[in-house]
Amino acid sequence: MKKQTHTILKNVFGYDNFRPLQEEIINRTLEGKDSFVLMPTGGGKSICFQIPALVFDGITIVISPLISLMKDQVQALKSNGIKADFFNSSISPQEENEVINKAMNGELQLLYLSPEKLISVSNTWLKELNIKLVAIDEAHCVSMWGHDFRPEYTQLKIFRNSIPDVPFMALTATADKSARIDIQEQLGLSNSKLFISSFDRKNLSIDVRGQVQKKKKLQEIINFIKRRKNESGIIYCLSRKNTEEVASYLKEEGHSVAFYHAGMNHEERENTQTDFINDDTKIIVATIAFGMGIDKSNVRFVIHYNLPKNLEGYYQEIGRAGRDGLPSETILYYNMRDFVLYSQFANDGANSGMQKEKLNRMLQFTEAKSCRRKILLSYFGEHLTENCGNCDVCENPPKDFEGTILTQKALSGIARMKEQDGITMLINVLRGSNNADIHEKQYFNLKTYGIGKDVSFFDWRDYIIQMANQGLIEIMYSENSALKISPIGWQVLKGEKKIRLTTPISAKDKKKTQKVAKTTTIDEADKDLFTELKKIRLSIAKEESMPAYIIFNDKTLKLMASELPTTENEFLAISGVGMNKMEKYGEEFMNVIRKFKNIAKPRKITTTQKTYNLYKEGLNPTEIAEERNLSITTIYSHLSQLYLEGKEVYLEKLVTKKVLDNVRIAFNELERKVELKPIYEKLNEEVSYGEIRLSVTLILKNE
Repeated sequence: MKKQTHTILKNVFGYDNFRPLQEEIINRTLEGKDSFVLMPTGGGKSICFQIPALVFDGITIVISPLISLMKDQVQALKSNGIKADFFNSSISPQEENEVINKAMNGELQLLYLSPEKLISVSNTWLKELNIKLVAIDEAHCVSMWGHDFRPEYTQLKIFRNSIPDVPFMALTATADKSARIDIQEQLGLSNSKLFISSFDRKNLSIDVRGQVQKKKKLQEIINFIKRRKNESGIIYCLSRKNTEEVASYLKEEGHSVAFYHAGMNHEERENTQTDFINDDTKIIVATIAFGMGIDKSNVRFVIHYNLPKNLEGYYQEIGRAGRDGLPSETILYYNMRDFVLYSQFANDGANSGMQKEKLNRMLQFTEAKSCRRKILLSYFGEHLTENCGNCDVCENPPKDFEGTILTQKALSGIARMKEQDGITMLINVLRGSNNADIHEKQYFNLKTYGIGKDVSFFDWRDYIIQMANQGLIEIMYSENSALKISPIGWQVLKGEKKIRLTTPISAKDKKKTQKVAKTTTIDEADKDLFTELKKIRLSIAKEESMPAYIIFNDKTLKLMASELPTTENEFLAISGVGMNKMEKYGEEFMNVIRKFKNIAKPRKITTTQKTYNLYKEGLNPTEIAEERNLSITTIYSHLSQLYLEGKEVYLEKLVTKKVLDNVRIAFNELERKVELKPIYEKLNEEVSYGEIRLSVTLILKNE
């Protein structure tokens, strides 16, 4: 089974290795067990259910509330040669019938449905399907504690109970501890295992800028964009009016920009989103209504023009930048007017208390004086040991002091109050307040009562927020925002770990030192070729009416520009190139690279040469694969190429006579076409692509 999943990963999706946790999640699913997957935006959630879907002999149902994302994902799957479709309110009755027929006839491996459509058909034709897996994307929508609650998601438990033996997989990028418990209960997951991937998106820089006047803010944004000519970005605004104003201002400065908000009609929104996805519009200025269905991999920056409502939303929105793993930037502007406005909204909405607490937490993040990535990750239950070095606080660190005793006083207070109260009550106990609540709960009898009376309320609040930001305590919103001590917090309380705190700075004294934004550069020669490859990609995208990044993302194009693949083997070795894409697009891209190679000066050592150097040192293919962190299939491709070039490579030692004979028979029956996929299928998928590649090379070379 391991061999099969790795083969699919390389040959279908073009990747040599799984990301952390992906393989474990896939294996659990193949065993028929439920999973709850918590992975950041761009962290590789889709692979977790797409690979099992290709292994299972049946259909995988994917439930998603995002119509545009369904379309995107289905296009991407089809471009990789996978049988997939979607069923939602955007398709006509005739198209619905076509999808139903394909599903009923076993012609689909994955079917994406909106929750509304799933509920409406769950007792009709859906019951007739051979369902092997159900994946619930954006699972936080089922929880009242989530930031994007959707009532229709609560009916999914009924569907889950109707097919109890089918494994379910819930996936989300944002869920705090309260939401996680709720999601598993609401969906009725059976003995599910929680998989939490690292939320550390190291390629995203984080910059927070407070109290910047409107005119200065606009000028800063203009300067920022000018240094990133032709790069894609999203600017989030609080109101519809803001989006139109900012877009108009940028347009006057000559930028490719459009606005997007819920006040536009469906067709206008659809066209704006399509233009952005297809790179016809570079920058979108939008309310948070935009982006949930965006899988665009080459967004290079996200700017928040106003304070976000909560950390979940903020994290998800900045996560739309740099999904291809390349360096990308985020800037957050905030002022107290945004905070007051959101507080008023929260008063009028559902779960008012919880929304206000989350808003307070968002403000605490913006006003923090410690590594912002540490704060963000600790909110999702992940604790960094070192500062990130890629946020504005790390680049301009504040003064700190030995704060262990101060911290222990607060932690002791929380422990003696049995972890049942919030920040205000804790401060009142520490400062020896005489209010009625303290008398009612008899807290004046605690040993910690009054032990921090020499510290002001403002400073205590600052220190406690720093403790939360450092992961020493957690704020449980589902329990009236009670403070709970984390495992690290208990270590500090017991004297096993020391803590440093930063000196509180009053708003009056606060001065913002802004970093100069970094730009991503690549070698000039690579850059010229990268530009040419982007042009080819765009022309193919226009021709096939699909987003350019679905063909190949920027990271894959940059690897092409760096590695210069000009043969089928070399092209397949590029991360992000699967068999289907190589057969469809390989020749066009390689032609551009060949022309460039003929006129360019000699380049650095190629990836094939690196493999050859290790082979000459005596390493076998498996050892070379481990050394280079590439798949064995890729190494076999390199060795085949080297053999054809006349290098001293002994392929005969790498493939058995039985495999060679079987490949020769299949090769001859298929009219000796050098296409690996038909041979792979002819041999019942029992011989790997790598062995087929070696065998065909030997057959052709030794005739």
